[in-house]
Amino acid sequence: MPTPVQPVETGGRFTFADWEETPVGPAEAVPRLAHARVTNAFTGGIEAPATACDYTIAYTGENGGTYSGMELLVGSLDGRKGTFVLEERGTFDAAGTVCRFEVVPGSATGDLVGLTGSGGFTFRHGESSVAYSFTYDLG
Repeated sequence: MPTPVQPVETGGRFTFADWEETPVGPAEAVPRLAHARVTNAFTGGIEAPATACDYTIAYTGENGGTYSGMELLVGSLDGRKGTFVLEERGTFDAAGTVCRFEVVPGSATGDLVGLTGSGGFTFRHGESSVAYSFTYDLG
């Protein structure tokens, strides 16, 4: 009987280099929607110097709400080169953001074909970089 593959846990930090947010509909309304294009730089287990991320944000109050988005990562995962997409969902308030993410099935290329996994992060306003955790399996 084959030995089952154990998921791998990794982590690191990321910073965002660019955040462009535009309103969708009335900008002063609550609730309101916005669209954001973001560039992140990951280091650690994930090495991706310039991701492409696209969020839809629902503001349900002055400083709070939820968001969802997709992020394209091009680089490496624990030394294996390739590309993959993360689907992200999170909440935010005046203190910061909590996000969970999952690899989009079938999105991995290169040495990462077959990648599955999930992770997350908690960001507190004022931090210059954010710690993330990621548990994955390469099948």
